Amino acid sequence: MTLQANEFDASELCSRKLWQIVTSEEDARMSRDQLTQAIQELATRRRYLAELSRMGKLGSTTHNA
Repeated sequence: MTLQANEFDASELCSRKLWQIVTSEEDARMSRDQLTQAIQELATRRRYLAELSRMGKLGSTTHNA
């Protein structure tokens, strides 16, 4: 089973899987857009916020509510 880029929906993945995507961004199968979606979904769920911040990934990908 293959996952095409247009079928990626970060909201369907668990936080642990999203974290794996974010921390293994060297993986050629992930597009920059998919990586951004994964980061935004984690931020929305408020998971791994400290780690994302330390990694410098929270810059402009989150919106303050």
